[in-house]
Amino acid sequence: MKQVPTALEAQENDLSPLSSERGSDKSFSKQGLSLFWRAGSWLLALLLFTPLLALVYEASGPTGEIFAHLRNTVLGTYILNTVLLISGVGILGLILALPAAWIMANCEIPGKHYLQWLLVLPLAMPSYVVAYIYTDLLEYAGPVQRLLRDLTGWESAADYFFPDIRSLGGAIMILALVLYPYLYLLARTAFLEHSQSQILASRLLGCSPVASFLRVSIPMARPAIITGLALMGIETLGDFATVDYFAVPTLTTAVYDTWLGYGSLNAAAKLSAIMLVAVVLLISLESYSRRRQQLYQKVTGQDHSKAFLLQGWKKALAMFWCWMLVTLGFLLPAAILLDYVVHYFNDSWNQEWLTYSLNSLKVSLSAATLATMVALFLGLYQRLQNSHFASIPAKLVSTGYALPGNVLAIAVLTPLTLSDHGLNGLLMAFDLPPVGLIFSGSIFAIVFAYTVRFSAVAVGSVESSLGRVSPSLDMASRTLGCKPSEMVRRVHIPMIRKGLLTGFLLVFIESMKELPATLLLRPFGFESLATRVFQFVSDERLEQAALAALIMVLAGLVPLILLNRSLEAEQK
Repeated sequence: MKQVPTALEAQENDLSPLSSERGSDKSFSKQGLSLFWRAGSWLLALLLFTPLLALVYEASGPTGEIFAHLRNTVLGTYILNTVLLISGVGILGLILALPAAWIMANCEIPGKHYLQWLLVLPLAMPSYVVAYIYTDLLEYAGPVQRLLRDLTGWESAADYFFPDIRSLGGAIMILALVLYPYLYLLARTAFLEHSQSQILASRLLGCSPVASFLRVSIPMARPAIITGLALMGIETLGDFATVDYFAVPTLTTAVYDTWLGYGSLNAAAKLSAIMLVAVVLLISLESYSRRRQQLYQKVTGQDHSKAFLLQGWKKALAMFWCWMLVTLGFLLPAAILLDYVVHYFNDSWNQEWLTYSLNSLKVSLSAATLATMVALFLGLYQRLQNSHFASIPAKLVSTGYALPGNVLAIAVLTPLTLSDHGLNGLLMAFDLPPVGLIFSGSIFAIVFAYTVRFSAVAVGSVESSLGRVSPSLDMASRTLGCKPSEMVRRVHIPMIRKGLLTGFLLVFIESMKELPATLLLRPFGFESLATRVFQFVSDERLEQAALAALIMVLAGLVPLILLNRSLEAEQK
């Protein structure tokens, strides 16, 4: 039987816990940490970071007449509408999410156990589907205005004022209803982590629950709130379908129209660079908000036995607010979709939709598999190398998530087109027939774009799981003579299976719903569920695509349920 070294011998060989941080690199170099891990990680990182570099290169090219024309005519309108849209969604998101997050964290109301996860469900609804449903409800011929005319006796639109849903304000309302859960989740978590003693102290000093919320809870949760607003801003900036359906010109629609309408990739790249600057500003704002976060009080969690027990009109108001968000953001759109499915099932269920479903399944599974493999490789390299330098590849890969879908399409197409031309030129140089656009003209472009953008999701899940694996297990396995590859196979992978599955599912669902990148990169004749549903929505025929839309919604519920269970487990 193999003898286990004593503690003294382990220390002498840099294997003891006291020397693990400094000696892990040394021990692995002795065991021969394979060049495969180092070279492979950096090659993967550079490969997935190349589209961003290509976008910067493409945008730095000479300015064409099209971009000059846009700059002199409508670019100001695009930028103004984009700023107003992001600001409006952020302000309305604050109004919607913060009260709900504080109620769920600090108060006891009936149905709280269900409400705390029901409030997250609007994230599963595609924004353009919600936009169609509310347009159908609130437009002049819709049931709301018909009921209003029946009750008041008004006969035409000239007799009364009703806000136009197809406007910038309507787009702000729809996007805020769909995206507020980003802010709700982060704010609720921050409120739950606050010291209950500070809340009680504020009450003893005469603060009402509302004053305590405004003067204590909000300032302490400021970093989480700004992070949530940054996420909402990035998602709003990348939204194409809703603003296109409402005919609101923004930078997102400008990129799409400039590329496909004017046929100018260079001008579209310059517009994309402006959007990239906006994303960098949002991310910088989020990072700046956390610069002194370590100074805040660290606590283990709240004492839920001392939560506010609301009574009377306060309890009714809190319940109304939370159930209103759930109803408007998820229950009402889902119920209307289900009604469409029941009444138009024969129109929805046909061979075409089966083909579109298989297309979505094919590209989403491919992207989820690749992204999970990338995340596993980079996470294990970072774990085995155990140095700050080893964390750089994962950070480079994670930058892709900040690129909106249409910007990503521009970024991906440039290097793929160059690869196609280079490969065909090489084949022709050897008197071989060219193979055509096998990279930029096939579903490879879509899968690659999904992998570039959503690998960050898988990387975060894998890093979180690896972070919960005790370093002592690594030291024990090395003490028993395990090589790095054997330790990965027998220790790390079995212990992070849930993290790998979570990352896979999250990437899969995000890929199923991705629309702008798919619209711009799809090969001729290729349709996915997202693109086809959007086309039906644009043609005012959502009823015929209701089944496909409902499938997308149900698929989006899976990661949200997993996320909620994870949050509940951390609170226990």
